[in-house]
Amino acid sequence: MVVTILELGQGLLVLLRLALFGLTLGITLISFQAYRQRRSTRLQYAFIGFAFISMGVAVSSVVSQMFTTEPGPQARLFFDMAQTVPFIIGFAMLYLSLYR
Repeated sequence: MVVTILELGQGLLVLLRLALFGLTLGITLISFQAYRQRRSTRLQYAFIGFAFISMGVAVSSVVSQMFTTEPGPQARLFFDMAQTVPFIIGFAMLYLSLYR
């Protein structure tokens, strides 16, 4: 059985996505702990923002692994929007935590 460069690259990409998801979960946990200690509105918004960004990373990883064939244009648009919305909410909450 011969492993091609493409298969190795796909395996590496899966590992990198897992590492990215682990890092986002870690920063979400740290922000939650900070919020529990200080109970400020800013830290609450930061925690919610990081939680949504983590959700966006998870959704992006799942969607990119889902398709073995190219989906139709309507399905692609739906999944692209589903990937983007958690990031928009997450970064908006981080913005609020910094400038409120």
